[in-house]
Amino acid sequence: MPLLTLDQINAASADDFVRLLEGTYEHSPWIAQLAAHRRPFDGLTHLKLSLAQMVLEAGRERQVTLIRAHPELAGKAMVSKTLTAESTLEQGKAGLTDCSPAEFAKIQQLNADYNAKFGYPFILAVLGPRGVGLTKAEIIATFERRRSSHPDVELAESLRNIHRIAEIRLNEKFGHSPQLGDQVLDWAERLAVHSDPGYAERGELTVTYLSDAHRACARQLAQWMTSDCGFDEVGVDAVGNVVGLYHGTDRNARRLLTGSHYDTVRNGGKYDGRLGILVPMACVRELKRQGRRLPFDLEVVGFAEEEGQRYNAVFLGSSALTGHFDTRWLDQTDADGVSMRQAMAQAGLRVDDIPKLARDANRYQGFVEVHIEQGPVLGEIGLPLGVVTSINGSVRYIGEITGVASHAGTTPMDRRRDAAAAAAEWVLFVERRAAQAPDLVGTVGMLEVPNGSINVVPGRCKFSLDIRATTDAVRDACADDVRAQLHAICTRRGLSFTLQETVRAAAAPSAPAWQARWERAVRALGLPVHRLPSGAGHDAMKLHEIMPQAMLFMRGQNGGISHNPLESISNDDTDLCVRAFQNLLDQLATQPS
Repeated sequence: MPLLTLDQINAASADDFVRLLEGTYEHSPWIAQLAAHRRPFDGLTHLKLSLAQMVLEAGRERQVTLIRAHPELAGKAMVSKTLTAESTLEQGKAGLTDCSPAEFAKIQQLNADYNAKFGYPFILAVLGPRGVGLTKAEIIATFERRRSSHPDVELAESLRNIHRIAEIRLNEKFGHSPQLGDQVLDWAERLAVHSDPGYAERGELTVTYLSDAHRACARQLAQWMTSDCGFDEVGVDAVGNVVGLYHGTDRNARRLLTGSHYDTVRNGGKYDGRLGILVPMACVRELKRQGRRLPFDLEVVGFAEEEGQRYNAVFLGSSALTGHFDTRWLDQTDADGVSMRQAMAQAGLRVDDIPKLARDANRYQGFVEVHIEQGPVLGEIGLPLGVVTSINGSVRYIGEITGVASHAGTTPMDRRRDAAAAAAEWVLFVERRAAQAPDLVGTVGMLEVPNGSINVVPGRCKFSLDIRATTDAVRDACADDVRAQLHAICTRRGLSFTLQETVRAAAAPSAPAWQARWERAVRALGLPVHRLPSGAGHDAMKLHEIMPQAMLFMRGQNGGISHNPLESISNDDTDLCVRAFQNLLDQLATQPS
């Protein structure tokens, strides 16, 4: 079948438009019928979003009907050979047409269990993030995980997978191949083969500061920057940052700085941090391929550490660039008693050179970073990219409530000094108070009754508290109220408490001019601009201390989960992310800051 063009579908009659898009959404021509009135489309991305918007506006009843229009995986329609051509191809690529008897029986049971709970078939884009097909093991694992979902969560996840299926089918119809996104995903997959001992054997990804796996990642990034991308200067600095420099036509012009971190949390995902290194690498690779130079140098940094997993210090890599590396960190020891200073010496890094890494902010235009969202917002609204307005300021505490441990059977309810009950009352207040302001969050992530017993009224309760907001004023107002409420609860219940602040990080609002550049880059792709804050910390908040910064978020799959092996992205979204970065570079090339 000849490939479709935008001119063709924009000029087609309404009936022909529906016919040309037949099979995009399984047995559901009504979606194209509604979208026909949204023409003209100025790009394939615009078309994809418009079709998805029709489903979003259709309401729950029609959405469920759309889900039910899809066949079961390895189900009756496959056996009877009554699948659509599109479904036959997709299930075949994922190996579902070649199941062993045990695999087939397992999938049939999962189909039955899932349908009994939700009332519709399990939907999964079996061609996966790269569009080449998931393995049967991955499909079964996803099946088992999602059958325990809440019905509302599962409905949304089913629709997201339907849109991903439609996206892949539209790519096929239009002959579109997201090659830039494929390149980034391929790099990320190859980088993920390096993992720390104890995790690698279980197939888990963990890369902690200056471990063997960490140093292997640094070597791999440096090699790609040199051989695959064509950077002019590549090296590993005194804290382990991988630094690549692509020269511009004017070596005296102010540079653009970008990058993110390549260390991971324990048993984490493949894209947190690393996306922000690989996307600009792909941009440099394209510039080199085109024989093109920007009017300024582009400096890409793979920051050696951001997560604080090996030592009780975070942002080691970016702190060195801002001149705020705390030399007291060097004497910290890890779980094996190895000091940071020793680890650096073993890695061949020169501690004495760390002060030399501080960047002169006057030599830079600013810092930009792309990052996986690490949250559900973009996925829920169906957008691949979002522009960050601010990195939230945070404050963290650890504390303990002290009462009296007493016999659970003999202590009357009105005479108890129950530390855990007080903590429970206070946790609910934290939840209510944090919900009172936009983009404010409060979390009690750890609760512990030391030496607790089933028949003892808790005499002690340890806890943590994390409060974040887009402005320090909103954060601090919440913290004041939460502390006051803890005091009031403990006073009323006859308890005492301690509360110790452990971390305080200032909010980092995006520089308006740089946020505007990201917004223009997103609009140029035919996407609406969605603005959102970042609740997580990033290297950008450290660079914010010395130069203007702004971030671009990319949607994560699987409900936006991150710091988890389920962290996932698609090649299409990643392709858009690279193109947005290219557009930002083009803006700077024609209108320097």
